[in-house]
Amino acid sequence: MKLASLKTGGRDGTLVVVSRDLSRLTLATSVVPTLREAIEDWQTAEPALRNLEKQLEDGVVDSMWYDPAALASPLPRAFQWADGSAYLSHMRLVRKARGVDMPANSESDPLLYQGGGDGFLGPVDPIPCVDTDWGLDFEGEIAVVTDDVPMGCTAKQARSHIKLIMLCNDVSLRHVMRPELVKGFGFFQSKPASSFSPVCVTPDELGEAWTGGRINLSLVTTYNGDEFGCVDAGADLNFEFPELIAHAARTRDLSAGTIIGSGTVSNENHQEVGSSCLAEKRMIETIRDGEPTTRFMQPGDTIRFEMLDHDGTSVFGAIDQSVVAG
Repeated sequence: MKLASLKTGGRDGTLVVVSRDLSRLTLATSVVPTLREAIEDWQTAEPALRNLEKQLEDGVVDSMWYDPAALASPLPRAFQWADGSAYLSHMRLVRKARGVDMPANSESDPLLYQGGGDGFLGPVDPIPCVDTDWGLDFEGEIAVVTDDVPMGCTAKQARSHIKLIMLCNDVSLRHVMRPELVKGFGFFQSKPASSFSPVCVTPDELGEAWTGGRINLSLVTTYNGDEFGCVDAGADLNFEFPELIAHAARTRDLSAGTIIGSGTVSNENHQEVGSSCLAEKRMIETIRDGEPTTRFMQPGDTIRFEMLDHDGTSVFGAIDQSVVAG
């Protein structure tokens, strides 16, 4: 099942069910007004939404054309947005370029930071660039949405709490980030609003590509019209989503609608498959040449993320954004 949120309505948008081929959508307000309310009562909402999905596929309900510009992120805001760094190949590159060793527990203890969930950009909304000296970067990621997760939930138990999956562009300001990290108190100003794919999907929509904890499909990144990366999201994932969820829930309950991100999708063979963010390419250049040559984003640049299934069909629709002067 594929779900999305129209920009109409209040701050949480208006829930719609989207056809599997991403051509049509129908209002889901007869079931529940918003995705936030649906995920908070998923046991009741899911079967009713699946019935509406069948009616949409059978062509027996009113529908409208699918238009990404009319869509907000599936959850236009979330009570909790926690992003990880589950691909250690990405972390190794960044630390090697800085001449810093990996943390001693990096292979056993995942990293998470608390992002700003009070408002997200839509999948084709422009990214504001207030100052080109801030080092504007994109980061292509996978994200999951959970129902209520109890404190102390194990990774095995966490699998059943993954209800929806989507793509993410975790926008970062690299030159603002470094002085923040030096302070030792984490990200804040360096993490403006993220954006998510036009639709989120239930795990069964991915078929055999979904293992219960990872997606075995490639994330395609297109930067200024050229392919920047085609990175296998399942190949080098060091911490699966159930592990990230269990880590986040170690000392607290996670409310329904919590979004957990994977961090930048990255492969060890990055020289062949490319990258999902500019910083990674700049680190490769630094290690190879002594300094980076790839610049950060500026007004006029475009970035697109998409994931195709084994039949070449878009799973989540595309995050397709341009950079504008803030």
